[in-house]
Amino acid sequence: MVRLRGRSGARSARRPSGVRTEGAPDRAHAVPARGLSRAAQAEGRRQGRFPGVRATLGGRSVAGQVFVLQVVIVLLLVVAAVVALVLQVRYDTTEEARNRSVAVAESFANAPGTREALDSPDPTAVLQPRAEAAREATGVDFIVVMNTDGIRYTHPKPDRIGKKFVGNLEPALQGRVVTEQITGTIGPLVQAVVPIKDPDGKVVGLVSAGITTATVGGTADRQLPLVLTAAAVALALATAGTALVSRRLLRQTHGLGPDEMTRMYEHHDAVLHAVREGVIIVGTEGRLLLANDEAHRLLDLPDDAEGRRVLHLGLAPDTAELLDSGRMATDEVHLVKDRLLAVNQRPTTLRGRPSGSVATLRDSTELRALSGRAEEARERLNMLYDAGVGIGTSLDVTRTAEELAELAVPRFADFATVDLFEAVLGGGQPEGVTRLRRTACGGIHKDAPLYPVGEEIRFVDSSPQARALKDGQAVIEPRLADAPGWRAQDLERSAQVVDFGIHSLVAVPLRAGSLVLGVVSFWRSRKAGPFDADEVALAEELVARAAVSIDNARRYTREHSMAVTLQRSLLPRSLPEQNALDIAYRYLPAQAGVGGDWFDVLPLSGARVALVVGDVVGHGLHAAATMGRLRTAVHNFSALDLPPDELLALLDELVARIDQDETEEESDTAPVTGATCLYAVYDPVSQRCTIARAGHPPPALIQPDGSVDFPDVPAGPPLGLGGLPFETAELELAEDSRLVLYTDGLVEDRGRDIDEGLELLRTALARAGRSPEETCRAVLEARQPGRASDDIALIVARTRALGTDLVAEWQVPSDPAAVGQVRSAVTRTLQAWDLEELSFTTELILSELVTNAIRYGGEPIRVRMLRDRSLICEVFDSSSTSPHLRYATMTDEGGRGLFLVAQLADRWGTRYLPAGKVIWAEQPLP
Repeated sequence: MVRLRGRSGARSARRPSGVRTEGAPDRAHAVPARGLSRAAQAEGRRQGRFPGVRATLGGRSVAGQVFVLQVVIVLLLVVAAVVALVLQVRYDTTEEARNRSVAVAESFANAPGTREALDSPDPTAVLQPRAEAAREATGVDFIVVMNTDGIRYTHPKPDRIGKKFVGNLEPALQGRVVTEQITGTIGPLVQAVVPIKDPDGKVVGLVSAGITTATVGGTADRQLPLVLTAAAVALALATAGTALVSRRLLRQTHGLGPDEMTRMYEHHDAVLHAVREGVIIVGTEGRLLLANDEAHRLLDLPDDAEGRRVLHLGLAPDTAELLDSGRMATDEVHLVKDRLLAVNQRPTTLRGRPSGSVATLRDSTELRALSGRAEEARERLNMLYDAGVGIGTSLDVTRTAEELAELAVPRFADFATVDLFEAVLGGGQPEGVTRLRRTACGGIHKDAPLYPVGEEIRFVDSSPQARALKDGQAVIEPRLADAPGWRAQDLERSAQVVDFGIHSLVAVPLRAGSLVLGVVSFWRSRKAGPFDADEVALAEELVARAAVSIDNARRYTREHSMAVTLQRSLLPRSLPEQNALDIAYRYLPAQAGVGGDWFDVLPLSGARVALVVGDVVGHGLHAAATMGRLRTAVHNFSALDLPPDELLALLDELVARIDQDETEEESDTAPVTGATCLYAVYDPVSQRCTIARAGHPPPALIQPDGSVDFPDVPAGPPLGLGGLPFETAELELAEDSRLVLYTDGLVEDRGRDIDEGLELLRTALARAGRSPEETCRAVLEARQPGRASDDIALIVARTRALGTDLVAEWQVPSDPAAVGQVRSAVTRTLQAWDLEELSFTTELILSELVTNAIRYGGEPIRVRMLRDRSLICEVFDSSSTSPHLRYATMTDEGGRGLFLVAQLADRWGTRYLPAGKVIWAEQPLP
C-alpha cells in the first residue's frame, strides 16, 4: 500500500467525521465519496440485490475468496481427521496383532508336553492336533512348531508341514522373542517367534504364532463409515456458516476483489495527496471533512483543520463564503495572500438531499510562471536544433560566422559579433597574440556603434573579450555603463554604445578542443535585465556548436589552399610565345575541392603548336599531384615530336604503370583511373590540326563566319585502361577559326547531362565575340551561376597562317654537287627576308644537313626554310635512321657536322614522319 509522507498518511487512515458507516444503503453512497471508481460503482449496482450463492461462489470478489478459503480449510481439517483416525486404527491393529501373536506363541511354547513332543519319534502327530486346537481357541491364523533348523512340524495347511519356515529365526535361536510384519503365504500378517528351551536353557525348538491384519482390522472397517458421516456433516455445517459470513462481507465490499480494493485505495491516496491541485470536501454545516496536502499548502490550513467549519479556518472572506455555501463555481479566481487561486466547486448529494460539496484549487500564479519557463526552455531547444542544422551549411569560415550571428539575433541577443584571428580566416592556427578581425556582425538595428565587419581589433587585457580568450570561459558584463575594464577598450566608442542603449554583454570564446579561434560577443539593449546564468549556458552551447563548424571550415580552407597552391604551381603560369595561335584561357578550381584538370600550350618544331587539355577524376592533393605528373610526362613526350595518337599511347602506358606501382605498394592513395586527355597539334603552314582524345569531351570549332560545330574526333578509352589504340582526326582550319578545348566541368554536372551542356556551350559560342578573350568571357557568363562542383579548364585558340612569302622550299637531288645550289638559294632567300647576317651560319647548317641526307638518307630530299619568331631550317628525306651527336677524334675524317650544327643553332632535333624524317634547326632572328 502506498503511503505518502507527512500528514497525508495520517489523514488517509483517519475517517472523516460526520460520514455515516452503518447500514448497507449509507455505505453504498459513502464509497464514492472515498474515491470509489465509476467501474466499481457500476459493478455494485449490477449486484445490487446480491444473489448470495452466485456472488459468493464467483471467487473473484473478496467475499468469494474468503468463502473458498474457509471451505478449503474445513475440508482439509476433515480429511486430516479421517487420515489420522485411519492411521491410528492401523497402528492399534498392528500392536494388537503383535501382542496376541507373542502371547499365543509363548503360551504354546511353554505348554506341558510341547518340549517332550519334540523328542518323540513323530512330533507332528503329537503337536499338530494341539496346534490346531489352540489356533481355533485363540483366533490366530496359524501356530507353527519347528525345530532349530526351521523345519515345520505343524501348520494349518498340512501340505506346508516339513517345509522351511519363512521368517527371521536368528534372534529366537539366541533365546529372544522375535516379532515381525511380513507377507506370508496367507497374506500380510504379524508373526512372533518364541524359543522352546530345555531345563538347561538350551533352545531345542521354536514356536511361531501369527495373525493377519485383515483378521484384526475388522473393527476399523466398521468405524470408518461413521467417521466419514460425521466429517460430511461437519463440512456441510462449516460451509453454510462460511456462506453466511461471505454474503455479509460481499455486501460490505460491493463485490470488489482484493486487487481492485488495493488499487482503489492506492489511487485514492495518490490522486488525493500527490496531485498539484488542492482538493477539499466540505460536509453538512460547512465542516471540512477532507483536505489534501496541496490544499493545506495553498490555503495554509492548520493541522487540525478537518472537522472544523471552514468559516473558522482564517480564510479570506470570499473564499470561506464560497466553500461554506456549497454552490457551483467554475474557475473562480480568488486572491489568497500572494496567490491567485482558480476554484472549481460542485455539490454532492446523499439519498437525494444536499450533503456537502467538493472543491478543487489550482495555483494559476505558479502555472503562469511554469508556462513561461517551459516556453523559454522550448525556445532554447529550438534554437539549439536550428543551430545544429543552420550553422555550418558551407565550408566557408566567414559564412559560418555569419550564420551564427543571424541565428542569435533577435532570438537570443539584440546584437551579435564574431571576431576571429587572422590566421583562422586563412585556414591556419593562431599563434601568439595576434589581432582579431571582425568577421560577422548582426543586430536589430544597422546603425549600432560597434566595430564594423572587416575591422582589425586588438582587445585590451581588461576587456571581457580578452578575459574570455585568456581564461577560455564565458565572461558576463552585466552593466556596461559601470564597467571600466570594457570602456578602456575605446572610450569614445564605448560611450556611444552605452548611449545607443546597449547595456549588457556576454563574451564567449570560440574553442575547438584546445584551440581558441576567436570570441563571440552577445549584446543586449531592449530587455532591461542582464544575461542570467541559464542564458550564459545557452550562449556557450551555441558558440560550442558553431566552433566545431568554424574549425571544420578552417581545416577545409587550409587543405583547399594547399591543394590550390599545388595545382597552380603545376599549371602554366604564362603562355609561351608563338605565332601560330592567338590563345586565351580560363581556369576555375572547384569550390568543393581542387581537382586534377590541366591545360598546356607547347611550341613544337616547324612553327607548330600543341594544345593539351586533361582531367584527373577526383579532388584533393592526390588529384593535383597526379595532374602534375601527367603534365610533366606530356612535356617530355611532346619533345619527341610524336603524333598525337602515339603520345596518348605512351601516356596511357604511364598511367597504367603508376596504378600498378601504387597497388603493389598498397598505398592509401587512390589509383589514377579516370584520367582523360585531348592532344591537338596545329601546323600554321598547312593549316591542318591533328587531334586525338582519350575519353575527353570533343573540341568545339567556331568557323570564321561564326557557325559552331563539334568535329567528329574518335573517342578513345580513358588513360590507364590499356589494350585499345587511339585514333586521330585531321582538320582543315581556315585562318581566323577558333578551336575551343575544355574539360567536362564546363558541360556536365549533377543537374544536367553532357548533351544538354554541349547545347548550352554551342549557344554561348555562337553569341560570343570574335576574339579568344571575348569567347572565354561569354562561355563562363553563360554557365548557370552557383558553386562549381568540378574544375573547369578552357582554352580558345584562334588560328593564324604562316604566309607563303615566309616559307621557302626546294627539292634536292641525291648529288653532292647540289649542296652548292642549295647554298645559293638560301642566300637569295635570306636577302629577300633581310636576314643577310644569318647567311653564313644558315649555309653551313644546311650544307651539313643536306650532305648527311644525301650520304645516309634516301630520296626524295627536300629543304624547307621558315621565317617565324626564329629562322627554321628543315631537311626531309625518306630514311628513318636518325643521326646522333658525337665527339669525333683527331684522326676521324667526318663526324663533326652535327656538332657544328648544334653549336651554331639555338635548337635542333629530329621529327619522324610516316614516309621518313625531318632534321630541323632553329636560329634566333637578329
